[in-house]
Amino acid sequence: MNRQRIIIDTDPGVDDAAAILMALASPELEVLGISVVGGNVPLQATLANACKILALAGRPDVPVFAGAPGPLVRQQVYGKYAAIGAFSDALLPSTDLRPAHEHAVDFIIRSARAAIAEPITICAIGPLTNIALALVQHPDVAKGIARIVAMGGAFTALGHRTPWAEFNVYADPHAAEIVHGAGIEVVAMPLDVTFQALFTAEHIAGFRNTGGAVGRALGDLLTTYDRSDIARFGRPGGPIHDAMTIAWLLQPELFKGRPAAIGVQVTGQTAGYSYADYHGKTERAARATIIDSVDEAGFIALLSQRLSRYGQAGEAAVEAGG
Repeated sequence: MNRQRIIIDTDPGVDDAAAILMALASPELEVLGISVVGGNVPLQATLANACKILALAGRPDVPVFAGAPGPLVRQQVYGKYAAIGAFSDALLPSTDLRPAHEHAVDFIIRSARAAIAEPITICAIGPLTNIALALVQHPDVAKGIARIVAMGGAFTALGHRTPWAEFNVYADPHAAEIVHGAGIEVVAMPLDVTFQALFTAEHIAGFRNTGGAVGRALGDLLTTYDRSDIARFGRPGGPIHDAMTIAWLLQPELFKGRPAAIGVQVTGQTAGYSYADYHGKTERAARATIIDSVDEAGFIALLSQRLSRYGQAGEAAVEAGG
């Protein structure tokens, strides 16, 4: 089996945890490393969370790299639960796993340059600062990136960090504008589509029942940092935004989208606003596919099935030991 080689650029974050765990449970993917950026919480907390997630998954072989602590230009903003910082040991067990010494931007540059013949995919599920820095410093690295599958933006949906912006873009709009202008194929998962798949208490109970220690930990994270909003969504449940990037790599047939050029407002009161040019009204080439619909049941089933592999692996280990 030819595995897709990916880098996950992330700011963990509960949704990020689900995406990372899903990727690590998928033999179709080879995770080259986790590049970490400040975003949901400050960089040291996102690093601690990334290390805890890998340890929970039993994958200390996957390296973690510390990247940019903050945005390129704008004042730092954090996510909804920033004051809490890193996940507590009660939610995710402590670990001795530590980041590698290499900087995340250097890791991205090195990996992309080594992949010219067989370009890699970057799953971007945080602010795009690390990727933008790599492209600005060394534009040639774009040749080693087949595509960027990015969770970010809001086109028909209103924002969730502000009325006009999704958080990952709002946190570093200059970086998002650089990435979308770099000529790389982008598959964009905006709030428009992530809001369409809601995980209910029943789904989360399923994670706990079938996913072993990993499923129980993710269930605890999802209930502690609840994102349900019946007033907004019109029904129970909440989205797991970032996991859609991994699901697209595994089963793209679950999704539908349209080609477009994406631009980002970088200054003024509406900084972080993303716009989609579907009809060639700007000079930017339509290098993005904006995903606008998802098979909700199929996506939920895929994430649930991948998480259940952790439970199966645990049972197999118990049987082998017994």
